Amino acid sequence: MSMPAKSIPAERDSRRFWRHPALGFLELRETRDGREVSYARHSHDSVSLGAVTGGRSLYEYQVQGEHFTTRMVSRGDVVAMNPGEVHACNPCGDAPWSYVMFYLDPDWLATLQRRHANELAGGFRPLAWHHWRDPGLHAALVALARRLFSAAASPATLAGECERLFGALMARGELFRQQPPVDTPALAEVVAYIRAHCSEALTLEHLAALAGVSPAHLVRRFKRSYGITPHAYLTDCRVRQGQIALKRGEPIAEVALACRFADQAHFQRAFKRLTAITPHRYRAVTSPPASAHSPVAPVPYRD
Repeated sequence: MSMPAKSIPAERDSRRFWRHPALGFLELRETRDGREVSYARHSHDSVSLGAVTGGRSLYEYQVQGEHFTTRMVSRGDVVAMNPGEVHACNPCGDAPWSYVMFYLDPDWLATLQRRHANELAGGFRPLAWHHWRDPGLHAALVALARRLFSAAASPATLAGECERLFGALMARGELFRQQPPVDTPALAEVVAYIRAHCSEALTLEHLAALAGVSPAHLVRRFKRSYGITPHAYLTDCRVRQGQIALKRGEPIAEVALACRFADQAHFQRAFKRLTAITPHRYRAVTSPPASAHSPVAPVPYRD
């Protein structure tokens, strides 16, 4: 017997989340009223690919080596974020908006790129575009989201449908960068150091010394390129590390301390600000079920 998916019933809330242990390369989120959520600038380890299904939103995004910018996206747009790229999508005033968002394992997508686009061995080749109009892809993303939430097919069938859709997307070479963005070596070193040592005590002075600049100069350069300060990026990395631990079902208090937050309350505030969901709810809908043979009760998404 296969493990059931974890999802949130639509009638209980305007937001729902889907994950299945047999489809470990994919998570799915739907928000039916974006006015209920607000995100600080943040990033993901996954490749994020979504479809705006209603209304409009302000999409802030950053590409390493380039500038941070804001664009309005609306119903019919496809939006994308590469791993590690800082971004945020938030309402335009009180205007409603809705979307579905797929969070995809970049290693899984890299396998599809090699298979369908004759890519050489290596990691995921990043997307060149952050938003575009593609009615066919938009409709396919929305249809796949509906299939996953409906739980009307077996995991094997759903995995095949995911591979067909995203395999076809990976074969479209025009959507992907031909060359990686050029980041300044000093900033690249700081970013890599923060990611590798985010669970340690880091100071702005130490990071500035790595870059060979003053702390104030590092903050200005970092914010110009990434849209957030080094401290905000460090918090983002710690939250992402916390997400990994919560998916394993680890206790929230232990996760908070392991990720170098002062206490559980500090972790909860940062987590909610960057992910629009509390650690408790996130762990409930993403951690493995206690038994592969027991049903998983729907978990309310309301915080």
